[in-house]
Order: sequence, then structure tokens, then C-alpha cells
Amino acid sequence: MKDLKGRNIEYVRISVTDRCNLRCIYCMSREGVNYLPHEDLLSYQEIIRVVHCMTALGLKSVRLTGGEPMARRGCLDLVRMLGEIDGVERISMTTNGILMRGSMLRAVQAGLNALNISVDSLDPVIFSQITRGGDVRDVLASIDEALEAGLKVKINSVPISGCNEEGLEKVAALAQKLPVVVRFIELMPVGYGAMLQYIPADTVKKRIEAFFGPLEPDSQRHGDGPAVYYKPSGFKGSIGFIGAVSHEFCDRCNRVRITPEGLLKLCLNHLKGLDLRELLRSGISDEMLTEHIREAVRNKPANHGFNEPVKDRETRSMNQIGG
Repeated sequence: MKDLKGRNIEYVRISVTDRCNLRCIYCMSREGVNYLPHEDLLSYQEIIRVVHCMTALGLKSVRLTGGEPMARRGCLDLVRMLGEIDGVERISMTTNGILMRGSMLRAVQAGLNALNISVDSLDPVIFSQITRGGDVRDVLASIDEALEAGLKVKINSVPISGCNEEGLEKVAALAQKLPVVVRFIELMPVGYGAMLQYIPADTVKKRIEAFFGPLEPDSQRHGDGPAVYYKPSGFKGSIGFIGAVSHEFCDRCNRVRITPEGLLKLCLNHLKGLDLRELLRSGISDEMLTEHIREAVRNKPANHGFNEPVKDRETRSMNQIGG
């Protein structure tokens, strides 16, 4: 799929639910939100139909997100169905890991290739404060189980000013002893994240270098996303930095999103998109659905506009959009 800027869009992030077993401070309110009724979610069959149409346009990679994707019953059945689609080369999932425990081997058997697991702090108190009740020991156990099952694991960590910056070195050290990629991701000013202060990726990198020494670029590729990767001396894994706010990479964007209720979002920070659910439930043919998707993707915004006024700026919380 090509947009008007010549970008090749071959990656879709599909949020299968807005529900989650945690309440992370940058994702939703302490009280949670009014969850979508089940009938408002895209069914798994509808998701499969959309992905079929998108692979005809060049889609190669699918990531399942939420909310917490494992909070939706049958999520691994969806993984299996996605794996049966010609053209889908890679299936991954972003998760907090807790509900994945005990299911890693089944996930691999279903066709899952990789997991991104969120760890914003290794301090039990701070982790519990950020997640509003989560136990970091459960997440660490999930990481070990994923590695034992043969899954590729990336650890996502969001540095937040005045919150978890004092423990970032300990999170980075997970890549010292484990064959994982630890990625520090700038907090994006969307939803509740707009109420918090992000720490620039360059600042985090300097902090990590002050602790571990100079970071040499990693010669190995770890996916086709925007992260810049480094391989510190003596590390089993790697460290990456994603500067979504301070280092805009929109000219290389290769992705679109689908929200739980079926809105094809062309950019995280823009409200506009294509209502797939309405089209799917109108009796549309696959050929026409494919053309609607093609035309929507062609008009993908040039950039996210985090640092400038945007008329149709996204205001919903991240669990409603898809993390």
C-alpha cells in the first residue's frame, strides 16, 4: 500500500479490545473507562476479512494490541487464523505479559512470532504506582516464559519525568543478562499521556551511557520500526530508543492502526479514519472494501503533528485507540 507521500504501508496494529487488567497512568484513568459493548467490537471474522483485503494491497506484518489483547477471549485463536492468511509474514503482540503466563507455548503453536512486553520500572512500588496495582514479578516471570518458549521479546519502557527516571538503568540491564531488546519510548502526548511530562530519548541515552559506557550501534536489525538500536559491550541483548516527539520519523512511517470498534486510523494523533465496521456490516464486497482501504491509506497524514496545532487531534485514551 502506497500513500501520496510514497511511503510503503505494510504493517497494521489491530487493537482487539479496550479492556485491560491494569490501569497505567498514561493509558487510562484510575476508574477505567466505559468499555465498548462486545457487539461494537470488530468480530474476529471481520478482522480476518480486513486483513485478507489488506494483504492484497501489500500488508505483511500484523501486531495485536489493546487494551490488553489477552483480556479478550480467544485471542490466540485469532493469532492462528491470521497465520493462515497468505501474505502475513509476521504476527506479534503488545502485552503487559500478566495474562500471557501459562500460554506462551500455545501462542507459539498458534503462530505468534514475537512479544512486546511493557516494563516501565523494576521497582515494585513504582511499577505498582504506574500500573495502579500491577506486580512486576508477574511480568518478569512472563518474560522468562516467553524466552523459554522461543519467542522474540522486546521490552517497552516509557520514561516519565518525576516518576520512573531513577530506575531506567535497571530496566536497561535486563538486556545485559537476557537476550531481549529493551526499548525506551518517548511518552506521546495522546490521551492521559498529554497530562504527563516526557523525557527526550537523547536524555535517556546519555543517562544509559553514563552508567554502561558508550553505546555502539547494533548491526543487527530488530524489525522495521523507527527505533535506533545499540549493542553495549557484554550485553546479551540490545537497547533501543524511539524519539517519537523529539525526533519525528513520520517520513518513514510504514503503519496504520485499527481501533477496537473498527476505525482504520491512518495516524495515532489524527481523529480521521475509515469506519471499517460500518462498511463490513453494510454487505460490501471484498473488492469494494479493498478499494476503500486503498483510498484511505493513500491519504495518510504527512506527519503526526505532536509539536504543532492539529485540527483533528486525537483526544481519546490510548486503551480506546490501541496501544
